[in-house]
This record gives sequence, C-alpha cells and structure tokens, in this order.
Amino acid sequence: MRSTYTATPADIEPRWYVVDAEGMVLGRLASEVAKILRGKHKPIFTPHMDTGDHVIVINASKVRVTGRKAEQKQYFRHTGYMGHERFTPFATMIAKHPERVIEKAVFGMLPKTTLARTQIRRKLRVFPGAEHPHAAQQPQALTFNGEGK
Repeated sequence: MRSTYTATPADIEPRWYVVDAEGMVLGRLASEVAKILRGKHKPIFTPHMDTGDHVIVINASKVRVTGRKAEQKQYFRHTGYMGHERFTPFATMIAKHPERVIEKAVFGMLPKTTLARTQIRRKLRVFPGAEHPHAAQQPQALTFNGEGK
C-alpha cells in the first residue's frame, strides 16, 4: 500500500525566475505565472503548502491583449459607499499602472485562500520596464510555449 506524498518545509527550495512580458498575451502569461507561484510545475506540489517559486515579471507595460479587450476591458473597484462603483478602462490602467494589470490577472487565477493571500502574493514582483533590483537572487530566464507573436 502506498502513502500519499506530502512536502515538508525541509523539502521546499524556492527558486527565482524572470519572465519578459513583452509581446505576450496577458491571460496566457498570467496563467503560467500563477502555476509557478503555486508550485504546480514541481513534482513535490502539495496544495496546503507553499511549494511555489518567486517570479519577476519585467516589461509589464508591453503586455498585449487580444480581440477588443484594449477598448472594452474595465477594472472594477468599490469605494465602500453605496452605489460608488468605479471602473477604470484597460488603456488608462496600462498607461498609469502597468504592474497592476498583471498583478490583477495573476491574483484572479490564484485560489482565494489564506495561503494564497499571505504567502503566494509575496512571491510575485512586477516591473513596468526592463530593469529589476533582484539580480542578487540570480533569477533564471523563463519562457513559455507559443510566447509572443
């Protein structure tokens, strides 16, 4: 009889990856990044443990969307007052805060649990340009299939 493998904190060795978002489709990039943050790409994946890796996304301002999302996509927020819903168009968000576009897409693909809110969200770093301050962590370049067209 086999027992189910469960990762322990001693088994977990987080790595650092850097992803260049230039020319990549937002949703496809976000799903791959979410998978790496959770650790689903590793054979030691355990749902209740943080087995994921750190991801640095550069060139966030150069990410693209398909179809008419550039004109139609809206980001929702609520002020806390009744009826005070605020919608920000995609074009405004990508111009002012390009890092939030990727963060919102990735966080929407993570589970809505305490583990995701506390640990996994700390592992994503997004930068609008090509420079990042994490050279000391020696991140490995990461590419996905069908990247950028």
